[in-house]
Amino acid sequence: MDSINVFKGYGKVSLEQPNPPPPNQCHRRRRFIVASLAVFLTLAIGSLIAVLIRESATESEESEPSSQLASNSAASLKIVCAVTRYPETCFSAISPLNSPPSNSPLRFFNLSLHASAAQVSSLISLANETKAEAAVKDCAELFDDAASQLARSAESISVGSSSSGEKVLTEMRISDLQTWISAAMTDQETCVDGLEEMGSTAVDEFKVRVQKSQEYMSNTLAILNNIQSLFAKFGLTMP
Repeated sequence: MDSINVFKGYGKVSLEQPNPPPPNQCHRRRRFIVASLAVFLTLAIGSLIAVLIRESATESEESEPSSQLASNSAASLKIVCAVTRYPETCFSAISPLNSPPSNSPLRFFNLSLHASAAQVSSLISLANETKAEAAVKDCAELFDDAASQLARSAESISVGSSSSGEKVLTEMRISDLQTWISAAMTDQETCVDGLEEMGSTAVDEFKVRVQKSQEYMSNTLAILNNIQSLFAKFGLTMP
């Protein structure tokens, strides 16, 4: 700092700071980065869960259930959704994705996780498209974290499925999945609380969308919590 002052005293060095980029340009750049991260997370989660869906479908085809309840995929799905708090939402979310038809509770869990991830992705898009209020910016970060928690869940199941001879649904893995999915739900609740505290004009729209996403994740968590009894009910061996 002393050497700079000396030069300034002789008038030989002009320390002009470069002009900062215009605020609009910074805002656009930030939105582009956030949007790019959202797309990356969506693709990553989608790829992981697509692998899980294929693997669980194969397991289901190779299994020979002893119960007639498991012979009909739609009936099996209704039984699975009956353990959730929002059975109609559960059935409507999973049924269109259940192709080829499966009766595996693990596949139903994977499909529900996939549907939950898609809901979080739509919330990220909503936050990026909404007017840049401070509370909405916080929501965008919270939704990103929720997406990461679900991606972590999908990755954990994928690692277990790909490990030769390793049990997929171990007690520790189920506990981890419960923690991560619950954390994603908490992120969304924190978003709505923040919007209400800040008096955001976007709170009503976010409440509706977050409620739908919460239902999806609540159902996913309920299936996981009851997965052992569901496998037993269908006469299937839990992987």
